[in-house]
Amino acid sequence: MATQDFLVELGTEELPPKALKPLSDAFTQGIAKGLEDAGVEFGKVEAFAAPRRLAVRIRDLADAQPDKAVEKRGPAVKAAFDDSGNPTRALTGFATSLGITPDQLDTMETDKGAWVVYRTVEQGKPTVELLPELVDKSLAALPIPKRMRWGAHRTEFVRPVHWLIMLFGNKVIDTPIMNLTPGNTTRGHRFHCPKELIVPTPGDYEVVLKEEGCVLADFAERREQIRRGVTELAEKEAGGKAVISDDLLDEVTALNEWPVPLMGRFEERFLDVPAEALISSMEEHQKYFHVVAADGEMLPLFITVANIESKDPAQVISGNEKVIRPRLADAAFFYDTDRKSRLEDRIDALKPIVFQDKLGSIYDKSVRVAALAKKIADAIDSDPALAERAAMLAKTDLVTEMVLEFTDLQGIMGQYYAANDGEHEDVAKALNEQYMPRFAGDDLPSTLTGCAVAIADRIDSLVGLFGINQPPSGTRDPFGLRRASLGVLRIIIERELPLDLQTLCEWAEENFTVLTEQNTASTVVDYMLERFRAHYDEQGISAEVYLAVHARRPTRPLDFDRRVKAVEAFRQLPEAQALAGANKRVSNILTKQGGDSIGETVDSSLLQDPAEQTLAEQVNAQADKVVPLFEQGDYASALSSLASLRAPVDTFFDEVMVMADDEAVRNNRLALLNRLRNLFLRVADISLLPTAG
Repeated sequence: MATQDFLVELGTEELPPKALKPLSDAFTQGIAKGLEDAGVEFGKVEAFAAPRRLAVRIRDLADAQPDKAVEKRGPAVKAAFDDSGNPTRALTGFATSLGITPDQLDTMETDKGAWVVYRTVEQGKPTVELLPELVDKSLAALPIPKRMRWGAHRTEFVRPVHWLIMLFGNKVIDTPIMNLTPGNTTRGHRFHCPKELIVPTPGDYEVVLKEEGCVLADFAERREQIRRGVTELAEKEAGGKAVISDDLLDEVTALNEWPVPLMGRFEERFLDVPAEALISSMEEHQKYFHVVAADGEMLPLFITVANIESKDPAQVISGNEKVIRPRLADAAFFYDTDRKSRLEDRIDALKPIVFQDKLGSIYDKSVRVAALAKKIADAIDSDPALAERAAMLAKTDLVTEMVLEFTDLQGIMGQYYAANDGEHEDVAKALNEQYMPRFAGDDLPSTLTGCAVAIADRIDSLVGLFGINQPPSGTRDPFGLRRASLGVLRIIIERELPLDLQTLCEWAEENFTVLTEQNTASTVVDYMLERFRAHYDEQGISAEVYLAVHARRPTRPLDFDRRVKAVEAFRQLPEAQALAGANKRVSNILTKQGGDSIGETVDSSLLQDPAEQTLAEQVNAQADKVVPLFEQGDYASALSSLASLRAPVDTFFDEVMVMADDEAVRNNRLALLNRLRNLFLRVADISLLPTAG
């Protein structure tokens, strides 16, 4: 089958920079999936995205769908013909529905008899007939939260659209889409090349734009050029290093078609302001990259990326310096003003700020968190007084001028102001560490005081909101309780803290007088333990391992984690599947015979069969060995040791009738099995693991 390259480009007003890459990815995936669903063969798929365009090129696209064999079954042969062999109404009706005569039908034999069948070959549609609808559907399905209309048309998109290319080989597919008639012309840079450019074939697309239009259409190429240019400029002009975050780099890439990095300077006096405030001003508001020296200290420099190759770049630099100066001056003013008041003098200013209608103000929350943090600090051998002090000051920077202007600096500025006030170093650090981890993979608090406040703040929110029946629902989680739960689990596990979730939630519950829900602490614990599933899934640990441990409901996260790691290691052993199967069998037997009413005291005088005698001896020996390991929390060694029970367990089930006629013998065997199962249950319910066969 013949193939051609295909190109589609939609030209627009400047697209939202943070949305450009997701829109490009979705557009590309939509077209590729549409072709796959239509059964059209194609080669490499290439995406292009720039501020004023979304484009996709498909290499080696087949010019038609493949022909498809079609088989439609009609009535059974015995119902298709009468006794004289003439077609019945069932047969003629089937043939008429297909637009054929009965003599064009075949028969087929199946294990349920013979059937009339129609066989034909459906010719594939030309690809050029499929592409317009496919492109239109892909554009309609883009993840655009709010679409807009413009002019007198009812067409809707994220931004007004102005031109459209649809080329199959060198031929234009001229079916209108989004009120645009496709052609083979694109548009160059808004200033360097404000005119239409002909794209002869799909393969010429990015070359024409780059060489004639001053547009780098390939997002990845443009991104790398910016990274390289910014890096080289910092090294060459300042002997420093440009700090390039991926998010900012993506946003700057989405803002520029023809990127030109330029270095500007600001007054050194602004370096007295905390670096985070300067960076926030430059990155968040101006999209500048900041520069640091070899020792990591910030330099009075910034790098902007212009979307134009100016004949007088000094003018562009000067303009950017004039823009950034008042913003940095504001930051310096806020910093100087804020330091004139101590954080402790701002505590009362938290009283009018509502945390949640039923749960009171930020001040009320601070009082509760302080009481809880004090208990947590005591439980983890930290200083309760420092934790209590840090919790009372934790939210005071919310009412500072700096944080009111730069909200992303909450906590960070609290640490600076606390240090300025002469607070204990751990208290100052805790004001920033209370928010850690801010996102998946983020750093954890480095101080125990920070751990206590971070945990207390999250547990207070969880218990309070669940206690007034405001848990997360579906995709709605306005207070970030899912993230809060994972944060608590990470801190406790990775900092190896001896904390129990049930105890924490009960402590928090004592601080409220407005909770309406029953058993709030237990409900929150169950919710948090469920978050472990996603936590381990990210680590590649199967759901069965998580469920095996969860079935025992250990409420100490560190203990839960050790069990999971032990069961995951056990699952890799050759004996694991057989023992999981045996545990499942034992569980079923015990459930049918009375469950919890069955004891585990084994009378050795009633052990008649050599196989049960051997199993009893092995279980006793293992109990002596592994019970101390359980008590130490060394679950991995215990399960590894218990794996040796596979052979005597297999032999027992092969040779011993558990449900013996003699009631005493039967009950003794059930007790032996219960004793065996209870050893494994000290870690997890391994009957939930995959079994052999």
